[in-house]
Amino acid sequence: MTKEKARIGIVGAGWWSTTAHIPGLARNRRAELVAVCDTSQVALNRVRRAFGELKTYRSLSAMLERETLDGVIVAVTHRAHYEVAKTCIERGLHVLLEKPMTLEAKHARELVELAAAKNVELIVGYPYHYTEMTLKAREILQSGLLGPIQFVSCLFASMVIEFYRGNDRAYQEVFNYPVTGPGKSYSDPKVSGGGQGHLQVTHIAGSLLFITGLEPERVSCFMANWDVPVDLVNTINCKFKSNDGSAPLSVIGSTGNLGIGDAGQMDIRVYCERGYLYLDQETGTLTVHQHDGKNQVYGPLPGRKRYPMFAPGKNLVDVILKRGKNGSPGIIGARVVELLDAAYRSARADGRVVAIDGL
Repeated sequence: MTKEKARIGIVGAGWWSTTAHIPGLARNRRAELVAVCDTSQVALNRVRRAFGELKTYRSLSAMLERETLDGVIVAVTHRAHYEVAKTCIERGLHVLLEKPMTLEAKHARELVELAAAKNVELIVGYPYHYTEMTLKAREILQSGLLGPIQFVSCLFASMVIEFYRGNDRAYQEVFNYPVTGPGKSYSDPKVSGGGQGHLQVTHIAGSLLFITGLEPERVSCFMANWDVPVDLVNTINCKFKSNDGSAPLSVIGSTGNLGIGDAGQMDIRVYCERGYLYLDQETGTLTVHQHDGKNQVYGPLPGRKRYPMFAPGKNLVDVILKRGKNGSPGIIGARVVELLDAAYRSARADGRVVAIDGL
């Protein structure tokens, strides 16, 4: 008998759950939001006021024991990702885990292996993986049209410095938080693990690895905090595993210090043997240049399609109902964690090259 609705639980009642996941499930006729779990009663009270009389729990174990679920969305603080996701996967549940997948590479690898052993899907919350332009870039690169990849250049400049100061109110008029902002969760490294790397670079690194299929091998990195308690500026150099005797290289640069209201830049340029492509994820534009002069421009996408924040949740529902495949698989998220884990270790060692064990 075919299931008509996917029964979903949400762990975490903060900014992103109340902005993307709860509203996204509410508008999906194939989803049933069964319950929301959070250790904070204040957060659960806010959810009830905003979305009606949802069933809520302050204990994850209680929710998992008492409710019949098909899948879980995990949107808790970065430091808690691993333990919560592991608990849910061990129960045989499909999991959508927000980025960054985990803070340590060994934990990311463990979750990927556990999900495979339990025969469940582990989806990582990267909305850019679902855009038309990102998927088109992936298709072109993996078709071999441009030849082997030689060099990748990425830039992500964003407006988040006030988050690192614990001042989410500065962005109220920009984000128009429907229920709550992130508070001080991104300004405390004991909770967030880091700053620009874990909050923002994770997005562009995810897109880089998703469209290219490359696997990081060696990383070096410098970071600067300036006047905030976590990293604000990053420069990451990466050597990838070789393909046919070649070793593609990349540089990822990022800063979170753009002015309030600045849309920012999120650019990926992939240079290959026979041409290159330029993916502008901020405008939803893809430009493909071939050495023989055949050039093509795709996009731009309309604003609402550039960052489809409901797409990961919809993907979880579709996977449960066997209506689609995992569009942002855990192995990509784990490789991002490997890259970032090595980058933070390199930065602490003043740029020393760090080798990656790999999956």
